[in-house]
Amino acid sequence: MSQPYPPSAERPESFDEPVLMQLSAPEATPLRADAARNRARLLEAAARLVEEQGVARLTMEGVACAAAVGKGTVFRRFGDRNGLLMALLDHTEQSFQRAFISGPAPLGPGAPAVERLHAFGGQALRLTAERLDMYLAAEPESTRRFTSAPYRVRFMHVCMLLRQTGPGPDTDTELLAQTLMGYLDPALIGHLTRQRGMSPQRLEAGWRDLVDRSVGPRPA
Repeated sequence: MSQPYPPSAERPESFDEPVLMQLSAPEATPLRADAARNRARLLEAAARLVEEQGVARLTMEGVACAAAVGKGTVFRRFGDRNGLLMALLDHTEQSFQRAFISGPAPLGPGAPAVERLHAFGGQALRLTAERLDMYLAAEPESTRRFTSAPYRVRFMHVCMLLRQTGPGPDTDTELLAQTLMGYLDPALIGHLTRQRGMSPQRLEAGWRDLVDRSVGPRPA
């Protein structure tokens, strides 16, 4: 059976037990109480601007003005605009991770693997559609797209569920998981919903069909 990562690749210690990973870079040291409050205030200001003006008009200068701090403070805290956007997505991404790692079935443990795959993709599609502009704007550059923390957690989870479906001996689980993950790419979701006019319901039905075709008929 194919392993999720080749022996030479960097991988977590326990592939079968995904762990929560945050989207933005972790702090080198724990934040002081005042620094944590300032960070929260900056994120609240950024979220408010996104709600009022949209992601495309979000700037570091605008966040600094809305939070009544110097522009340098925003850059020191988040590095750049992409870092700020990733920090805004942290809560959404970690809530999703908690749901599929330890939440109620069928998204969480307790349901058959195929049902969990159905639920996983459906929820991922809904979350991405709801915050599509944010996900598109925060998309890592091509060299980091498939190594970012949230992508790796999702990928490991899909691989784990595929293994639990009992694939055939010749199944390349890693490549199959990458194929399924490609269906959940924000750029593809944006193209299908906005340019092709496809409904969320059609995308979710397509996901379930893709999963069923990928794992093949299940034993009675």
